[in-house]
Amino acid sequence: MARGLRAAAMLALAATLLAACSASGPNASSDSGKNAAPPVYGPTGTPEGLAGGAATPEKAGDADRAAAGEIAAADRPVSTFAVDVDTASYSFAKRTLESGRRPAANTIRPEEFINSFDQQYREPTGNGFAINTDGTRLPATHRGAEDNARLLRIGLQTRGGSDANRPDAALTFVVDVSGSMSEPGKLDLVQHGLDTLVDQLRPTDSVALVAYSDSAEVLRPMNSVRDREAVHSAIDRLKVAGSTNLEAGLRLGYDTARKGFRGNATNRVILLSDGLPNVGTTDATPLVREVQEAAAKQISLLGVGVGSDYGDRFMEQLADKGDGYVVYVSTEAEADRVFVQQLPATVALRALDAKAQVEFDPKTVISYRLIGYDNRTLSASQFRNDRVDGGEVGPGHAVTALYALHLRAGAEGHLADVRVRWQDPKTREPSELSEPLTVTTLDRDFTEAAGPLRVSYAAAYLAEVLRASQYAEEVRLTDLLKIAQSAGDSAQVHGLATMISDAASLYG
Repeated sequence: MARGLRAAAMLALAATLLAACSASGPNASSDSGKNAAPPVYGPTGTPEGLAGGAATPEKAGDADRAAAGEIAAADRPVSTFAVDVDTASYSFAKRTLESGRRPAANTIRPEEFINSFDQQYREPTGNGFAINTDGTRLPATHRGAEDNARLLRIGLQTRGGSDANRPDAALTFVVDVSGSMSEPGKLDLVQHGLDTLVDQLRPTDSVALVAYSDSAEVLRPMNSVRDREAVHSAIDRLKVAGSTNLEAGLRLGYDTARKGFRGNATNRVILLSDGLPNVGTTDATPLVREVQEAAAKQISLLGVGVGSDYGDRFMEQLADKGDGYVVYVSTEAEADRVFVQQLPATVALRALDAKAQVEFDPKTVISYRLIGYDNRTLSASQFRNDRVDGGEVGPGHAVTALYALHLRAGAEGHLADVRVRWQDPKTREPSELSEPLTVTTLDRDFTEAAGPLRVSYAAAYLAEVLRASQYAEEVRLTDLLKIAQSAGDSAQVHGLATMISDAASLYG
């Protein structure tokens, strides 16, 4: 009975590998300080040498010169990157701020902040992607917001799908049961999520369970979930003890997945851990190499991170090289969302090795900057090289790229061409889609921009503040808070506003 109630409460989670989120509404950002003393922008303690803010074309003495930190379109018009649907950086930063601490700057990835929100994009009618684009002028509160400064949002959206139509899944759960997982909100949360997910899987799906501490053991070999009580019993046997030999757990997990491999099914290893190995290989590099080789486009990796003390970078590297992605959960509500909504969605795939490319027109664009994706950038020639790894995207997933750019005076007409390339998960056949953009895409005033675009701006520049980048000097947290508060009425947008408020109390 208790388990039945718990499963019902989790009906939001077995679909969490399936979706994304957000909102809209008028912007109440004000320009009241225009004639007052210059405001203080950016966080207290901004690294020395950045206090002057980013140089603008005017400061540089040349209206056609690239803004500081931006790439000159005349020199390098093409921006290429592997798509990424990770969101762990945002969720972990949110928990850290809630606890009254500043997140480490090296755990902040702006694209994961942006991709944590529903962008309300149009879906394609078939497999692959729909390209969605819009843009805006910068808000009046943005420091150095020259008349030619713009924000461009590019959204890649896959078609959603029902659980009934997805292929069967063969899932190998690799669970960290080391001593560090005894903290409340770690192993107990993992067991809660696993129990919830198992109750959402189909009888034709298969599950294996591997536990690791000092060493690793198989608690359940790959078998169908028709006997759900047997699976729940194996989950109940997870007990905390010993050190963290993540290497042993991952090796045994992949070995178990290979032995239980099912053709025409989605085969995935799901690592549930705080990402803090202290026995065996503790350097991510060799493990990343092994995961990359083991994946071979047939067994992908999903990382589920837990705990206030969390190895964010380690988990992200594993997921990026394991043809998967990483999420982070800290509460039962988040676990329900991930295991009921997100996980079932990522059981299936819409696209393999997805890459995006934007080619700016130097006749209309002076310079541009892709916000985030720092470790996902590719050379222009790698876009059509199908041996180069891209990103894996499931049904109903959205990927957003936000560009800051500067236009030439009087710019009109062609702005850029957007391309996306991916491989079919079944046939490995490549497909490519392209869409041209015009300067009029960016002419909208910020107060009139779509709510999700304003949310993306607030989330992106919150990330810039938290990672103490030079662009943190361009915004004030109080202004970002007003933008978030007026950009929508969803729980996610309210959560962003709370997060900005928490940051203001720590960085103000």
